[in-house]
Amino acid sequence: MKILIVDTYYPKFLADFYRSNPIASRSSAEQKKALLASGFGTSDAYSRNLNSLGVEAEEIIANNAPLQLMWARENGLVAGLLSRLPQSWTTGEMLGPIFDRSHVLVHLLVEQIRRAKPDILYLQDLGAIPPDLLMTLKSYVGLVVGQVASPLLPEKWLKPYDLILTSFPHFVDRIRAIGIASHCFRLGFDETILAKIGQPARRYACTFVGGLTAAHARGTAFLEYVAKSGTVDFFGYGKNILRSDSPIRPRHHGEVWGLDMFRVLAESSITINRHIDVAEDNANNMRLYEATGVGTMLLTDAKKNLGDLFEVGKEVVTYRDESDAVRLIRYYTQHPEERDAIAKAGQARTLREHSYKNRMRELLQILNDARRAA
Repeated sequence: MKILIVDTYYPKFLADFYRSNPIASRSSAEQKKALLASGFGTSDAYSRNLNSLGVEAEEIIANNAPLQLMWARENGLVAGLLSRLPQSWTTGEMLGPIFDRSHVLVHLLVEQIRRAKPDILYLQDLGAIPPDLLMTLKSYVGLVVGQVASPLLPEKWLKPYDLILTSFPHFVDRIRAIGIASHCFRLGFDETILAKIGQPARRYACTFVGGLTAAHARGTAFLEYVAKSGTVDFFGYGKNILRSDSPIRPRHHGEVWGLDMFRVLAESSITINRHIDVAEDNANNMRLYEATGVGTMLLTDAKKNLGDLFEVGKEVVTYRDESDAVRLIRYYTQHPEERDAIAKAGQARTLREHSYKNRMRELLQILNDARRAA
């Protein structure tokens, strides 16, 4: 089986990465290797573990202009492109969403897919290719599969997919209701991160590491309440959306990406998790596995399915509301032996059950079943 995995990275991360690593003139293979080594998102956890299972798998970072442009140069596709590219692209500035069907990066991605002719086209971003173009690719691929853990795009964007996997249990029936096969497929942790970050000393009593956006409206109000306790340090993007007098601002340390993000988590005795509003009453986000994976005690919002993932009270701790969260932070700061025992148990559970090595075995079974049913 040949799987082509299409991902998009946060534009701000890509811009920061190329400013710190001036490698835009290097080969596409060298650029991709450096990006995947940075630990951003799922990096190469999918392809590496699928390859170990005998599957030919490869990632494409679709919205990475320097990388995609270098691939075009290497494959004789430069003619006519440079006149359509803003000068800033070649110096490292990245794009946001690439939904416009006339966008040059969309067409480079389409050309890569046509040349690869994969058995499975696996899109981590359901909006990476406009639906009309995605339909034209069906003659070049076996199955079109998507994965989503964010608000669903309009139905017309979903129709070209043969199968959509989601870590939101409540999305499965909604997707099936529009005539598309769907399965629940959980996120996970890449255990190779541990060797990359080592064993950093604990520097922070409690942290929150994550984004602040309009999609997290309820979560931001919660975090501002918690910030008033003066016990939490904040990292991530979105500080600019906060009002000037937000109690988060004085304790916000800016963005951290990839391995730096994992190091901050590992340096935290406790880290807080809160879910995006669209998660509704289901636990699903990456922080569940990232925090426990590096051995930090996770304090997360109570969700109805959390017990399917972790033993609450022994492997993770849950809060009911903001005052409960503040109380629990204080309690576990004052009871380090209890806190560290929970962190150790949570890490053991994640490494045992929630690694991407295990997830890719699950994914391969789902994909094989889908191919047989097609």
